Amino acid sequence: MTTENISNSMKARVLTAALPYIQKYAGKVVVVKYGGNAMTNDALKAAVMSDIVLLNLVGVKVVLVHGGGPEITATLKALGIESRFVNGLRYTDEETARVVQMVLCGKTNKDLVKLIAGCGGRALGLCGLDGAMIQAKKLESDVDLGFVGEVTHVDTEPILNAMADGYIPVIATVGVDAEGQVYNINADTAAACIATALGAENIILMTDIRGLMRDMQDENSLIGSVAIGELDGLIRDGTITGGMIPKVCCCAQAVEGGVKRAVMIDGRIPHSILIEMFSDEGIGTMFHAD
Repeated sequence: MTTENISNSMKARVLTAALPYIQKYAGKVVVVKYGGNAMTNDALKAAVMSDIVLLNLVGVKVVLVHGGGPEITATLKALGIESRFVNGLRYTDEETARVVQMVLCGKTNKDLVKLIAGCGGRALGLCGLDGAMIQAKKLESDVDLGFVGEVTHVDTEPILNAMADGYIPVIATVGVDAEGQVYNINADTAAACIATALGAENIILMTDIRGLMRDMQDENSLIGSVAIGELDGLIRDGTITGGMIPKVCCCAQAVEGGVKRAVMIDGRIPHSILIEMFSDEGIGTMFHAD
């Protein structure tokens, strides 16, 4: 159904129904982690950008944190560099780290800024290197992941300054240590750290599936809500595997850090952000304290 097919009275009812949710989130920080299919499908991309501009216009302080896995993989392939993943994280040698910085901080970040402008919004592209905003160290792991980092500190000043000036911050997730070494930071993890540092009301992770499911082959097995204390057991029994592990762990990290609501939603559904924020039922999986 297009807007041309909707009567004026129906439009009015939709806006009236959304009012309590708009009031709830007005002036609050909401961090959206953007990635997956919603980042490669042009129609979904346009829907996400229009949602973010709409939220900004009604007073929600949106911070867009993005990955760029498909573009990084494509660029590496074009350069003859193999992509390798360990426990859902990209192995990052020195050459791969340079490509990650080039793609995320350059092309992907600025493309998103341009798309938001095309929807009538004002965005400011940032990356973790700007003002050493995302400080990091080498991720400690049983398996060497190269220059994959973990966040040690988020300096929120550049983000807050951008929002105070009326911009939507668009953040590429690379980090830097005191010696200037650049690290590839998992975008889900970075989003959780940014949301925690900002004292966000909500963090929304966009994925390519309905949410956390008991059976990955059965979308009807969606888990609507889960206590973070249950996650270790779900990892041990194999319900949560591979790339889903850092996603659920970042949701748990955000909730433990004081973020009021952490939700994983299906980015394949147009306007899924608005459905999540402006309805009682929401969408996807909500993570909550025990």
